Amino acid sequence: MLALGKSLTKALAARTLAPQVCSSFATGPRQYDGTFYEFRTYCVKPSKMNEFLENVKKNIHLQTAHSELVGFWTVELGGRIDKVFHIWKYDNFAHQTEVRKALANDKEWREQLLIPIMGLTDKQESEITYLVPWCKLEKPPKEGVYELVTFQMKPGGPALWGDAFKRAVNAHVDLGYSKLIGVFHTEYGALNRGVYTEEIMRSRLPGFESQLHRLLTL
Repeated sequence: MLALGKSLTKALAARTLAPQVCSSFATGPRQYDGTFYEFRTYCVKPSKMNEFLENVKKNIHLQTAHSELVGFWTVELGGRIDKVFHIWKYDNFAHQTEVRKALANDKEWREQLLIPIMGLTDKQESEITYLVPWCKLEKPPKEGVYELVTFQMKPGGPALWGDAFKRAVNAHVDLGYSKLIGVFHTEYGALNRGVYTEEIMRSRLPGFESQLHRLLTL
């Protein structure tokens, strides 16, 4: 028994324990004070899409008076349709808080935009994203067809997969079939995702695994 105990002790001592990997709530680099973009997706009741879009077209100015709208699209192909997708720009989280307080106190916004569209949707999603350092945001130049491409990445954020993602996006854009609007990575919401939006001039998609493509109209 003593010999067995000594052998077990030696065996345990010889083992090299694997380092423990600790992860915070978000796996990408936080940017508390930098500009970020909120991706909002509303799932509209199928029979209410026209009513929803008419209301937004008529009253969206009530919200853009408080915050900057980058673009507003409807989803035509890819996953669930009857969706609208919009991007809002904020200087920082303090700015977002100020906007939300201002909207909450805006009776006209509540009564003409918020309350009506709440009755026309059955689900809302929100993600906080940042532009990748090597991409500048381009405003959607016109109405037309756009593509939203989402990559699910390994945990670790842009420091881990940023270079490969950059090469993949640039290789696609350099073909000349599309015009890039922006390349983002998610920080809150569904994590470890790289997203880019582009105006489609001719559809030709590279072969990647773990991608989601959605065609949008502006």
